Amino acid sequence: MADLSNWTLKSRPERIVLQGRYVRLEPLDLAKHGDDLFEASQATHSEERFRYLFEEAASDRAAFDAWVEKSARSEDPLFFAVVDQTTGKAVGRQGLMRIDPVNGVAEIGNIYWGPALSRTPGATEAMYLFAKYVFDLGYRRYEWKCNNNNEPSKRAAERFGFTFEGIFRQHMIQKGENRDTAWYSMLDSEWPALKAAYDAWLDPQNFDAASKQKRKLGEMQHKAV
Repeated sequence: MADLSNWTLKSRPERIVLQGRYVRLEPLDLAKHGDDLFEASQATHSEERFRYLFEEAASDRAAFDAWVEKSARSEDPLFFAVVDQTTGKAVGRQGLMRIDPVNGVAEIGNIYWGPALSRTPGATEAMYLFAKYVFDLGYRRYEWKCNNNNEPSKRAAERFGFTFEGIFRQHMIQKGENRDTAWYSMLDSEWPALKAAYDAWLDPQNFDAASKQKRKLGEMQHKAV
């Protein structure tokens, strides 16, 4: 059992830019990101993408701007825009939430990755940048939670290296329906091996001329372990 007698309060995540190779995470800002994120929210199948989020798909620009402005001021969740390094456009957003510096725990949530980001190296890197930031701050635990009916989210959690921990039954009421919540986590003790797998997967040499991966992230995680 780990000796935590010398454990100290950790710093809270701050509004800083997190630089990656394919994307960077910028503190959410209406003036900088509003147009791009509204455009991304209007994509085909956006209603399905918003199905498991607490807000509805954006249909009114004024209401959308009000949401972005309010979210940009929030300390928890702490929102970031995901910006494509090549185009400079915001292609998604995500937040660090339920931030607990006392116990060293933080969760990624409020994820909306638009079609220009989903299933790209940038999406994986957006996850990596958050995980790296949290563990670099000295946190012990990084969480992912989702509606248990959200099969794509559960598959994503496993691909990203989170460990399934169980189902919290009747955890929430979401959009007038019961939500059983699936809980996932990764720990600081697991991060070095996971980081090595992410670094190897994100290496440009892992992609062919059509940007198709040569090796899957899960394969690299198993090798790292």
